[in-house]
Amino acid sequence: MNSAPPNKSTPASPSRQEKKNGTHGSILYIDGVSVTFDGFKALNELSFVVATGEMRAVIGPNGAGKTTMMDVVSGRTRPDQGRAIFKGKIDLTKLDEAAIAESGIGRKFQKPTVFEQQTVYENLDLALKTDRRVFPTLFHRSAHKHQKRIEEVLEVIALPDQRSVQAGSLSHGQKQWLEIGMLLAQDPELLMVDEPVAGMTDLETEQTVEILKRISSKRSVLVVEHDMEFVRALNTKVTVLHEGSVLAEGSLDFVQKNERVIEVYLGR
Repeated sequence: MNSAPPNKSTPASPSRQEKKNGTHGSILYIDGVSVTFDGFKALNELSFVVATGEMRAVIGPNGAGKTTMMDVVSGRTRPDQGRAIFKGKIDLTKLDEAAIAESGIGRKFQKPTVFEQQTVYENLDLALKTDRRVFPTLFHRSAHKHQKRIEEVLEVIALPDQRSVQAGSLSHGQKQWLEIGMLLAQDPELLMVDEPVAGMTDLETEQTVEILKRISSKRSVLVVEHDMEFVRALNTKVTVLHEGSVLAEGSLDFVQKNERVIEVYLGR
């Protein structure tokens, strides 16, 4: 007698390797990563874990290793030692930038880069991950699905009314949102954003909080930021870096009471 088909809603059991590595349930597992530039240790055996579906804020003084950490995760920098494991199985330190992006990691840099002569809609259309080979293009087999995806992204990034506006005429904050949308169009499982509210108005900052919260309902988000009020509004776990290592972790209230965090970063 044939057994019943497996229940597709049941999550797969962690592999023996995932249990051994301690990576089960994590989207990103950074383990003992060190990076040295001309004798300066940018990362010093850095280790921390971001859970699947989590939004995490990373803060710390200049030179703490925040950018280098993102460079390692996105493949721009090779570490001297350590591992960066994505989804419990992919060692990012062995892949190049293109392969890492293809695996499901999107990174937004501090300065927005959009196609200013194109409309908001056209920017998203260009970014959308789709098969642009000749036959799918000729037959438009997924045109409706393609358009629906762009509409969904426009809603998430709060730009549905600007779809026909040239990107170059958007405000600074709107350009930031559009670039986030261009990454979302590629459907990353982990989105990393670097100082997303730098240069924004108070209203734009508030809207960015809501945008990131919407995004984090469906994917993991790693936010590097200096603005403490913005970090507080995100209402998420915070990792404090200092001299290339984790100095403290917890809620913002918790880390703000840490004497070392006050000494090296927040001041009195």
